[in-house]
Amino acid sequence: MRARTLAPILFAFLTGQRLLELRLARANERWARARGAAEYGQEHYPLFFVLHPAWMLGLLLEGRASRGRVHWLALVLFVVAQPLRVWVIRTLGRYWNTKILIVPGGERVRRGPFRLLRHPNYAVVALEMAAGPLAVGAWRTALVGSVLNAALLLLVRLPAEERALRAYHQGER
Repeated sequence: MRARTLAPILFAFLTGQRLLELRLARANERWARARGAAEYGQEHYPLFFVLHPAWMLGLLLEGRASRGRVHWLALVLFVVAQPLRVWVIRTLGRYWNTKILIVPGGERVRRGPFRLLRHPNYAVVALEMAAGPLAVGAWRTALVGSVLNAALLLLVRLPAEERALRAYHQGER
């Protein structure tokens, strides 16, 4: 199979997946806010709406321009990331969201993939951001997307989540 053939398929899959996740996140947000959830990190949230669509578009365009074959190991890694993503979402249940929402009385989840990693969703996204484009020969998209994702997560998102959790737990005392 040619990479240029797979790129639109991956793009369509990712588009559908992200739209379904946004729908779920909105429903979970309504549930959380009805229980008094406080939101943190609003200032950086729009950056995800630039990064993810740009990354997906890069995968499509650079992948369509590729003259090579599908890189099967990268595709397998991308496919493996998908059930891991579902595992994270199912483990968090109503608490899963694309926003940082702290629900009063909520407990930190420590089961499922959270037994292994503190922030497993971000590990899954990192794997997906590298493997998806590499599967279709879009190495520039994989590199730029991965670097920008890491910078956004390590420098902005993770510190915001940790501050929110600290603030919540300090308020309990």
